[in-house]
Amino acid sequence: MKALILSGGQGTRLRPLTHTIAKQLVPVAGKPILWYVLNHIAQAKIKEAGVIISPETGQHVKDYIMDGAQWGLKPRFIVQKKPEGLAHAVLTARNFLKNDDFVMYLGDNLLSEGVKSAIDRFKKKKSEALIFLKRVDDPKRFGVARLDAEGKVVELIEKPENPPSNFALVGVYIFTNKIFDAIARIKPSRRGELEITDAIQELINMGHAVDSQVLDGWWLDTGKKDDLLEANTIVLDEYVKCDIAGEVDKLSRIIGRVTIEAGTVVINSHMRGPIKIGKNARIENSFIGPHTSIGDGAAIKDSAIEHSVILSDSVIEGIERLEDSLIGRNARVFKNMHRHKALRLMISDDTVVEV
Repeated sequence: MKALILSGGQGTRLRPLTHTIAKQLVPVAGKPILWYVLNHIAQAKIKEAGVIISPETGQHVKDYIMDGAQWGLKPRFIVQKKPEGLAHAVLTARNFLKNDDFVMYLGDNLLSEGVKSAIDRFKKKKSEALIFLKRVDDPKRFGVARLDAEGKVVELIEKPENPPSNFALVGVYIFTNKIFDAIARIKPSRRGELEITDAIQELINMGHAVDSQVLDGWWLDTGKKDDLLEANTIVLDEYVKCDIAGEVDKLSRIIGRVTIEAGTVVINSHMRGPIKIGKNARIENSFIGPHTSIGDGAAIKDSAIEHSVILSDSVIEGIERLEDSLIGRNARVFKNMHRHKALRLMISDDTVVEV
């Protein structure tokens, strides 16, 4: 069994962050989204991973994964020159995958559980594919699966007007090499892409068995700002422990589960967890509220922050209240102390500012 991890794409819904960083490397609870994906692959004891990267952000992904030793993986980086669909990404990796079974995992998805039990089911059922599904409240927004009584997939429908079920497709799949035969029989969609849902449907049309695994826990697609903040909230709730490795002075007060990594200094500040603060940050005369993660080297002074993700080396100073926010690397947010109260902005393409 091999793994195919998709870490390409342009990340348009997370711009401007993704102008300079791959969307899979945006942190959730202090760790890149890709870290959680690689962890699940490692837990399944998969040793070989193909990583689909784009020409624009691929080097960032390579620099992060490096030789894969942190996860016990041997990575091979595969460039997909244009984002021509998930099934096209599979074709791009054919020389790596050869005739082996493989787990395909979208690198911007977060799952509460790993893939080991699904792999065990896949091997036991001896199907040609297994897809992850999740019950959702509004199936019209997703690709939807119709199942038989044994959980076998009968039909896949993309964003149906009248959904036959509330089972939405999650961005994790397991395939045999028969998926290549199915991809060879499909045509690009109206978007001009080779869709993996079309390929799976073609497997069904060819008479092959497609099984399913229904997630009991959470599933989060981190493609947009609000999705990312929700993911940060859920992961902090579930994983953050009280672990203070940095320096906290006697004037500061910490309530709840707060992780402060080594080299960080907290001065005269109030924190209410769950919170995750990275290395070598400085928090001074500030309130940090629940569901906030702050990256390495950030500096927060005379400010109140809650339910936000602050990336590394950012500076926030004199802000009375900042919430529901995503602040990129090396950004600077500060209060204008001049009597002239006009806003002064220097912002990049695709930026959203609420005042």
